[in-house]
Amino acid sequence: MPALTAEQKEHFEEYGFVHVPDVFDPEGTIDPVIEEYAGVLDSLANKLHTDGKISSTYSELEFGDRVTKIYGESREVHNQYFDFSLPQTGVLSDTPFWAGPAVFNALTAPGVLDVAESVVGSEVYSNPVQHVRIKIPESKSPRDADGNVMFGATPWHQDAGVVNPEADETNILTVWFPLMDAGVENGCLTVVPGSHRGELLTHCPGYKDRPGLQIPEHLFNVGDSMPVPVKKGGALLLTKQTVHAALPNISDRIRWSFDLRYQPTGEATGRSVFPGFVARSKSNPSSELHNGGTWYEMWKDTRDSLARGEQPSFNRWDADDPSCA
Repeated sequence: MPALTAEQKEHFEEYGFVHVPDVFDPEGTIDPVIEEYAGVLDSLANKLHTDGKISSTYSELEFGDRVTKIYGESREVHNQYFDFSLPQTGVLSDTPFWAGPAVFNALTAPGVLDVAESVVGSEVYSNPVQHVRIKIPESKSPRDADGNVMFGATPWHQDAGVVNPEADETNILTVWFPLMDAGVENGCLTVVPGSHRGELLTHCPGYKDRPGLQIPEHLFNVGDSMPVPVKKGGALLLTKQTVHAALPNISDRIRWSFDLRYQPTGEATGRSVFPGFVARSKSNPSSELHNGGTWYEMWKDTRDSLARGEQPSFNRWDADDPSCA
């Protein structure tokens, strides 16, 4: 579609989110990503098999069943092998990541840039806070020492809460989309309509012994939340202030999604050490990045630099804040 309709834009501005169907071409954009990741999984399976961590490469299985079997048998979540960003801490010279051409094509697909332009304006920058998330069924997931599912349901948060304060004034748009249909059973997102009108809420590190950051439920009305199923090809748009979470995957299939962000060119990204790029520019088209190989090298150079030097902190929050008690 060329851009958001007036009705969609009004919904986004009033509620802080909008579901937009048909943003991505399932066959032309998403299927090549799935095929590309099949090769990544093949390399991971061969490595784990060689290291004796799995008894078979399970090459006869389709992607979802294969990744579920590999994660379960190895008792590890290997999502960093697929991610097109680096971890926030502990980056090493051999930290895996994947910034392949099909992924780059998805980030720069005309449909998503049309939608982004309708929110952030004609100078569209690809913010480097971006991830691929593969969540296997919780019934088959590896668990930590306390018996908790590894990489299960995502706790309540605002995307503004996971970047540095330098980006507090940046108009950051989140574009979340699944590579397969995402519904309530396999863990679609759930949002709190209208929560973007409030302030940035306190995010508590390790709240209730859960990893990562989480907004305590006493700080907002969790009863107002609603799940937003999205079919393959569609996308969910969020403001950086919208409170949201991901439901647990209680199905028997994976939930596989991209989490992208776009903003006006020239504004702070909130993770300045990570590489973003100009995705669309009406005023200076020659500044646009169209080479996926260059994008890969940008991430590789960043990894090498961080591995050699001091690594910054991206966490502004204090677990001793009274709201976290």
